[in-house]
Amino acid sequence: MRRERDPLVVGRVIGDVLDSFTKSINLTISYNDREVSNGCTLKPSQVVNQPRVDIGGDDLRAFHTLVMVDPDAPSPSDPNLREYLHWLVTDIPATTGARFGQEVVCYESPRPSLGIHRMVFVLFRQLGRQTVYAPGWRQNFNTRDFAELYNLGSPVAAVYFNCQRESGSGGRRR
Repeated sequence: MRRERDPLVVGRVIGDVLDSFTKSINLTISYNDREVSNGCTLKPSQVVNQPRVDIGGDDLRAFHTLVMVDPDAPSPSDPNLREYLHWLVTDIPATTGARFGQEVVCYESPRPSLGIHRMVFVLFRQLGRQTVYAPGWRQNFNTRDFAELYNLGSPVAAVYFNCQRESGSGGRRR
């Protein structure tokens, strides 16, 4: 896929959250049987419960870490809590899903109050099992620094969706 047409570039996930990387594994995120595709919009009421996460690959001995962050907290115009950590699951075996991993930071459903927020899922391959630990806080989490701290290298997959307050106030007007 040409870089300028990559939805992660267009949505500024590459830049705000991640550096450019090459996807090497399939990552499928679904809320109530609705698959998340880059740039789609989901309402807070649709994402109350943690999603189903399926990871591709062919080596059950490979373990992965899944990070879910909001780079637009508390508002896209003033993201001074960037990034807000919504979920962290480690030790997920390839070919399985998040339910087979260790939830080290429990899922917190997105509840944006101002503007349109990007909710970004990032998947990393771990060097080994039980090599990644929970940070001490959710606000001002930094995916790049986290990956460097635990020697996770570049992401192997990422996907994001947009979420805004359901009343419609505080979002873009059409």
